[in-house]
Amino acid sequence: MKKTKETKTSLVIFDLDGTLLHTIGDLAEACNAVLAVRGLPQHSYEEYCHFVGNGIMRLVERALPEPLRTPENVALVRADFVEYYTEHIDRHTKPYDGIPELVSELARRGVRMAVASNKFQAGTEKLIGLFFPGVAFAAVFGQRPGVPLKPDPAVVEEILSLTGTPREEVLYVGDSGVDMQTARAAGVRSAGVTWGFRSREELLGAGADSLVDRPAELLELL
Repeated sequence: MKKTKETKTSLVIFDLDGTLLHTIGDLAEACNAVLAVRGLPQHSYEEYCHFVGNGIMRLVERALPEPLRTPENVALVRADFVEYYTEHIDRHTKPYDGIPELVSELARRGVRMAVASNKFQAGTEKLIGLFFPGVAFAAVFGQRPGVPLKPDPAVVEEILSLTGTPREEVLYVGDSGVDMQTARAAGVRSAGVTWGFRSREELLGAGADSLVDRPAELLELL
């Protein structure tokens, strides 16, 4: 869905990891820590950039050696990961350059903002509280029981219902193909950010309506 001269954006929905916050350092450290306790091989920063995006369960599954990817093992490692990560969640994490200024400008213009993440709910809420304490997000949603993960559009539909926002007034912003697929499934405009964890090629291949290289460029898409 392309922007036209008549398009008005009254709500911006952000992905979290790789979009608002550079979180990969803490995700990698937490996952490597729980692997190390079990004497299992650890992974590089670059590998984790491709492990993330589909929720913690899939992150853990991808990090485990293939023979150990049973539902029982994944569940046990996920529980340890969540405990470690929640405690150490902000050791390396920080907003991308220009994000605090973008969020402030959107608030100044009266554009509502929401967060839709595949990170577990408690972690999503904690990070938003730590790094955007004064921002009145219309919704902050992570992975929750009974709600399908992105690219299922359920979380976007929930935000639209909660805010009463027409689809044509929504811009969805994310850094991965999963995000672009989510926007398309929900029938809202998408902007792929190139400063995150995935490539321009992935974003375009997944149907991004626009690509932006700096946070301030998003203002041109409103």
